[in-house]
Amino acid sequence: MHHTHLNAAGHPRPQLIRDPDWHDLSGPWQFAHDDADVGRSDRWMDPDNTEPFTATITVPYPPESGASGIGDTGFHPVHWYRRTLDVTPPAADRRLLLHFAAVDYRAEVWLNGHPVGRHEGGHTGFSCDLTDAVRQGGEQVLVVRAEDQPLDATQPRGKQDWRREPHAIWYHRTSGIWQPVWWEEVPDEHVTSLHWTPDVAGARVRCELRLGKWPRRALDVRVRLALGDRVLAEQRVLTDGQETVFDIAVPALRHGQALDELLWSPEHPHLVDATVELSDAADHTAVDRVTSYLGLREVGWDSGHFLLNHKPYFLRFALQQGYWPGSHLSASDDELRRDVELAKDAGLNGLRIHQKLEDPRFLYWADRLGLLLWEEMPSAYTFGTATVQRVVAEWTEAISRDLSHPSIVAWVPINESWSVPNPALVPAQRHFMDALYHLTKSLDPSRPAVSNDGWEISAADIWGVHDYTQRAEVLRERYGHDSLRRGDLTDPWPGPKQVLLDGVRHQGQPVVLSEFGGATFEPAEGAEWFGYDTVATKQEFAERLADLVGAAVDSGLAGFCFTQFTDTEQEINGLFTADRGLKIPMDELRTILTRPHRR
Repeated sequence: MHHTHLNAAGHPRPQLIRDPDWHDLSGPWQFAHDDADVGRSDRWMDPDNTEPFTATITVPYPPESGASGIGDTGFHPVHWYRRTLDVTPPAADRRLLLHFAAVDYRAEVWLNGHPVGRHEGGHTGFSCDLTDAVRQGGEQVLVVRAEDQPLDATQPRGKQDWRREPHAIWYHRTSGIWQPVWWEEVPDEHVTSLHWTPDVAGARVRCELRLGKWPRRALDVRVRLALGDRVLAEQRVLTDGQETVFDIAVPALRHGQALDELLWSPEHPHLVDATVELSDAADHTAVDRVTSYLGLREVGWDSGHFLLNHKPYFLRFALQQGYWPGSHLSASDDELRRDVELAKDAGLNGLRIHQKLEDPRFLYWADRLGLLLWEEMPSAYTFGTATVQRVVAEWTEAISRDLSHPSIVAWVPINESWSVPNPALVPAQRHFMDALYHLTKSLDPSRPAVSNDGWEISAADIWGVHDYTQRAEVLRERYGHDSLRRGDLTDPWPGPKQVLLDGVRHQGQPVVLSEFGGATFEPAEGAEWFGYDTVATKQEFAERLADLVGAAVDSGLAGFCFTQFTDTEQEINGLFTADRGLKIPMDELRTILTRPHRR
């Protein structure tokens, strides 16, 4: 049995795959820091200029990390990379595309000394068309300049510290190339993006298809959807434009009693394989063929409940920062898969990805294995025009990249008023929060959006509250009543700031305890961060966890998100250690985290 989505494992763009195989450029590259920023004027991009490149780095690991072979955590705003490519000029009707999954923060790319691409935004990908720069015969020289200013607080950076050494809840930086680099050969007219939006109640799927260029003549688009060997739909449409949007009827969704074998959920993560073929509408000559996948599922909210496939679904989440001691924000495909497996083994049904746009390979494993995710934009820390422009641009790219993943069930553009420190007092900051909410809903009306998670909530489909009290009886007092589902917050100020901004009305939004817990084992003497409280033994850790989770499930809450999934540098408050080891036995952890929710 052939499943498209099985071929997606390890692919850096799992929902848009083209044969033949992609070509991975991971491995050794030549490398140089450019602290004086002379590389441009001294022509480091010239193919014969090898002198500056005195070091070797292992891509895609950031130079601050040990896995890169550099391991230099100091301030180095500019990095240069160089390597040769074994490619030849493609045929006249073909193009050679180079893809970067993520380069933090600003990237410029040259092939054989010719500029082929540039991009700003450290967490989303971009592509370069190399075709016109490829030389006949001889080796091709690829050079990348990455600029990541450590002190620029208007740059979306997430948990990457602006100080030289990690402090409080911020960590060592991840600069330059930190996700896969790869190339592929494509037809001159080719698909560049596919978006799938299921409408379970309407028994259909919306497809949005974008081409790399305006087609020269009308094209035939054929789409086939299949669940295993069962064909769910086949549809043909004509297009004479660069972007085409059409609905595909899925008659099987009309059988209301047979939905469980079709719908995606953490318990049953059914994935539908999709094949998209382009051909000339006149003579039927093949133009392009790609494979993809999607999940048939809907998310929503009503009467204080989070809804999955139109039914209340209690969220059991942990905060996940996607950080590894040896490689920082980078990870191998095996490590990404293991985190999804670990979360499921522990009894969680989701992770709140925190201050990171996670690698698409991780999103694939969440789709495939069944794990809900909240996606959150990495924050800038200063409010102003530059922050607004940068966040809007990168967040728009993020939603476009990740729109079709069934695992993603909420969008969170801001966390804890980071970059908008006074939205109650500065109207422009509240306008920005609300604008991000409305931007998000305009790009994807199918999911809940949360303009600001934690406190100072304005426009939001979920009220996410951060409450680090260590006393279960206080949690029960604040959240144990059913009237919470009607928006009745007995304590409007459980954290350092008020939960709701003035004028915010309850309209059925669920209340989720989206950060709580956070107790750590007694940290090493002299540690920078002492957590929200300390516990001395494994038994005490298990008891504290059980008490707090027990209060969260015996409540009017729609879910919880425990801080945090793994220890992360000086924050030693994870359910697991930094290298993903156990703190308490897995069966005990699972029993605590799966305690039945009071309906």
